[in-house]
Amino acid sequence: MIYPIVAYGDPVLKKMAEEIDEDFENLDQFIQDMYETMEAAQGVGLAAPQIGKSIRLFVVDGTPFHEDEDLEDEEREVLKTFRKVFINPIILEEKGEEWDFEEGCLSIPGIREDVSRHDELTIEYYDENWELKEEVYSGIPARIIQHEYDHVEGILFTDKLGALKKRMLKKRLTNISKGIVDVNYRMKFPALKK
Repeated sequence: MIYPIVAYGDPVLKKMAEEIDEDFENLDQFIQDMYETMEAAQGVGLAAPQIGKSIRLFVVDGTPFHEDEDLEDEEREVLKTFRKVFINPIILEEKGEEWDFEEGCLSIPGIREDVSRHDELTIEYYDENWELKEEVYSGIPARIIQHEYDHVEGILFTDKLGALKKRMLKKRLTNISKGIVDVNYRMKFPALKK
């Protein structure tokens, strides 16, 4: 099932998401639906709050990046199979040099801005089989994880922008919340009159 993606302005995007347990109803189907929704919108990551579910779960698929010639061979190799689910994730450490990269978000269509993030992270999470993992990622995989992790923390990439940039984007963000945006996937707009 493909869910509509919640647009900027919906309170669920600003809430700290709740942990789930192994008894979460229809978890396998929910994860499959998350992947389908992400793929239908041509995203590389999707967090549960983006479909209106305030739970600590996100999926990633960095495989579209694996052919990028600008990346190191090792990073491209990781991205070739970088498709996974993170349940109840906790970033244990972020380190390395911070670097800027242009990010976008399925909940904020049409806006892309440079965001500065650490190069490397260590994350602990459960996979879809409820196996506890602790892994280290760097480069693009780390950035994708950091972006989606922010969603389960109630943070959007626009929150990381400077005050001037935020003021410049205010009208566009308001329009997104009202559904005044050109988008080729289903969305749910918080300020759209019913």
